[in-house]
Amino acid sequence: MCLVLFWSFSIIILRMDYVMANGDGEGVVVVDDSRTDAVLRSHANSHRDKLIIDTDPGIDDTMAIFMAFQSPELEILGLTTIFGNTSTENATNNALRLCEFAGCSGIPVAEGSAAPLKGGIPRVADFVHGSDGVGNTYLPPAKAKKSEKSASEFLVEKVSEYPGEVSILALGPLTNLALAIKRDSSFASKVKRLVILGGAFFALGNVNPAAEANIYGDPEAADVVFTSGANIAVVGINITTQVMFTDDDLLELRQSKGKYSKIISEMCEFYRDWHVKSDGVHGVFLHDPVSFVALVRPDLFTYKKGVVRVETQGICTGHTLLDQGLKKWNSSNPWTEHSPVSVAWTVNVKGVLDYIRKLLMKP
Repeated sequence: MCLVLFWSFSIIILRMDYVMANGDGEGVVVVDDSRTDAVLRSHANSHRDKLIIDTDPGIDDTMAIFMAFQSPELEILGLTTIFGNTSTENATNNALRLCEFAGCSGIPVAEGSAAPLKGGIPRVADFVHGSDGVGNTYLPPAKAKKSEKSASEFLVEKVSEYPGEVSILALGPLTNLALAIKRDSSFASKVKRLVILGGAFFALGNVNPAAEANIYGDPEAADVVFTSGANIAVVGINITTQVMFTDDDLLELRQSKGKYSKIISEMCEFYRDWHVKSDGVHGVFLHDPVSFVALVRPDLFTYKKGVVRVETQGICTGHTLLDQGLKKWNSSNPWTEHSPVSVAWTVNVKGVLDYIRKLLMKP
């Protein structure tokens, strides 16, 4: 079930906004595993944290979405869809299918932009995620229909309805978020937090040496979002490629009695083959699940704060560059006068893996 009632416990917990309120993450304490279930739970009068997932499902998106469904402390307000792992239209169909498969067909799915801000044909990674976007598992069509609102309309509406209460997990190109910012100039200030999977900070990209796929998919949109002043934490592939399911982990997942273990295992067979061919890795990187963990367990990461800009043209299109604040500049430059964001700097690999296993293998 998507709506879960639970008894509250008298436990002091870490809130999702801990790291967001503590900048660079220095001195962040890792909570031991015995307290994992208590994270984000408070006393009986607390409410569930509101979340919208902007997504391009996507095998690893599917993992993150199912993890969210397995988290009773979250209230999923909706899914918004975007191109990336598949076309926007197919991402919408997949989101509807995943909601229905999970018994969550009442969750709204709002379709996003079919192309980047500057137009043109979007880059689609069907060679990584299969022709259907979910490892050629061909889930049955959903009975539910997509929302009549566009993704940017839905985002603006919900954030305006609950100002300061809605977090957004952005797992694909940032076109929908940029359109929401352009639609409502107060949007960025009303988002509680925005956790972004994207970029490669002081590391090689995965589209080319300069760029990571989500940012490369719409660099103009990414630059709009990063300079919007929103409360942002960004998790780049310099972090997510440290966290992977090995073949042994995939076998354990397949043999577990988790609610979603079977379907995820089937998807990962396709996903693993790509990793072997592309990276020589016998397993799968957990990009989107790691980003979900950064949303709900920020204590498992440390962060650096600084302004991030995105290159929008030339050989390094899609490159993300963080000004760490190590130098006082003598004159203004494209980084000055913009608000800093929090960039994931280190990760507790074991803690994140344990959390992902726990949710994906949960009955």
